[in-house]
Amino acid sequence: MKFIVERRHDTHSTIYCTQFRRGYWHQRLGGSVHADAIIDRIVHRAIWFETGAMNM
Repeated sequence: MKFIVERRHDTHSTIYCTQFRRGYWHQRLGGSVHADAIIDRIVHRAIWFETGAMNM
C-alpha cells in the first residue's frame, strides 16, 4: 500500500473506504514509520464522508 500511496500523492485522486475509525488506522497499518507516512498523506488533504454509525 505504501508504494501506491507514494506514487499517487499530489498527482491523482485516491478513494479509501474502511470500517475502521480513524483513531485505529495507525495500529491497523502496523504502527510503524510506514504507517505514519501513509496516514500523513491520507489525512491532511482528505475529504471525509461519514455514512453513519452502523457497522456493516
